[in-house]
Amino acid sequence: MSSRRILFLAPATSITRIFPQLKDAGFEVGLAENYKGALAFIAKSRPDVIFSRPSLSGYSVEELLTAAEADKDFPSIVVFSDKGNASEAEKFLQMGAHDYWLEPLLFEKICAVVPEQGTKPKAVPPTSTLGGNKAAIPATDNGPTIIGSNRAMQRVLALARQVAPSKATVLISGESGTGKEMFSRYLHAQSDRADNSFIAVNCAALPEHLLESELFGHEKGSFTGAISRKLGKFELAHNGTILLDEISEMDLALQAKLLRVLQEGELDRVGGTETIKVNVRVLATTNRHLEDWVKEGQFRQDLYFRLNVIPLKLPALAERGDDVIELARFFIDMYTKEYALPAAQVSSEAISWLKTYNWPGNVRELQNLMERAVLLAGGNAIEPCHFLLDPDNWPLFEDEGVEECQATGTDSDSCSGLGDGGCGNFNGSVIPIHEMERILILKGLEQTSGNRTQAADLLGISVRTLRNKLNEYRSQGVEIP
Repeated sequence: MSSRRILFLAPATSITRIFPQLKDAGFEVGLAENYKGALAFIAKSRPDVIFSRPSLSGYSVEELLTAAEADKDFPSIVVFSDKGNASEAEKFLQMGAHDYWLEPLLFEKICAVVPEQGTKPKAVPPTSTLGGNKAAIPATDNGPTIIGSNRAMQRVLALARQVAPSKATVLISGESGTGKEMFSRYLHAQSDRADNSFIAVNCAALPEHLLESELFGHEKGSFTGAISRKLGKFELAHNGTILLDEISEMDLALQAKLLRVLQEGELDRVGGTETIKVNVRVLATTNRHLEDWVKEGQFRQDLYFRLNVIPLKLPALAERGDDVIELARFFIDMYTKEYALPAAQVSSEAISWLKTYNWPGNVRELQNLMERAVLLAGGNAIEPCHFLLDPDNWPLFEDEGVEECQATGTDSDSCSGLGDGGCGNFNGSVIPIHEMERILILKGLEQTSGNRTQAADLLGISVRTLRNKLNEYRSQGVEIP
């Protein structure tokens, strides 16, 4: 089988985290940091998709999009940015970009847009961490692996398996982070459309006029910047599945046009005169109570009824009992393998903490927390302090903590556990908080190979805060990686 080829036009640090996964999955990966290098790779090994930062030193993605406009066989281009905005997204999409993403790059999303053996783009559903009985629920070849055994999730999964083969629309509701998109991929993978495209559209990410073009496509010259015909997501999802994520954020005028597609199976491109028939299974997600939005006039009642043929409500993680521990162990195993660390044990104190925390961010928060804990524990047992939620209980790293203890005259017993990923027992009299903060931030940068966005996510702070801290450290003469 021929490998799938992709080219990244970006700094190497942008792909450090996912590179091993791509290679293990059989991708041929190229990396260029300027336009000349990109053209050389394209000429030598024609990629299926190019993933490009908006700009690099001496390069802007407009050059690549202009080249693609002149060559109909040019690879698809996905623009990704660590600090994107709607106007930038609109600009590049109008110039012909296939999509616009925010970092960090996700392996599953890359798989979803890169075709296999020259076929059309096809989704490769990622591993799901939504819940369910591992032994009782088999996965399809490309389907999710289900983790967990909570009864509430079992009921949702049982209904999902029953309706997956149908064409019925499904409205998936639940708090942010409960896994609504992953559940949508589960439905697609279990359906008779699994061999066709799964396309997800975030209805909250784009302004109304751009979302209309994204969904239904547009004709050349239909608006300023429409330099060529563009097929919409509904056309691209023909005979497959489309996910309308955060459907509640869609403008009322656009809701009316969506209703026509659902009822009649046809659409008009923006600026077009031809009616296009589509056969698409529609899934939608929301973290709002749409019934209330209907009463308030913010969502069309007829569209709500059309979407809510099959309602699936995902339980919050705090309602799923021991699934929290099972999911935590799953993520810990995943990240210890990803970062080539020894298998990590979880202390009884950490297990107790996981069971009692209320998980406002649900499964997404748990996953991020376990990645952080694996990195900070460094192969040692995971303790509550590795979750970095209590500033009075932060761990120290490597020899820096020991040096700080020695500098303050603290005896060796008080330094036990420091420097090996352990937590130790210490307070402000041992090491000042601002020094601890510096140690953690520099360690976060080291663990992410200097990627500011990933480091900020790992540390639980904003990128702006991280940059301000780094500027402060530079002014103090600290070398920043």
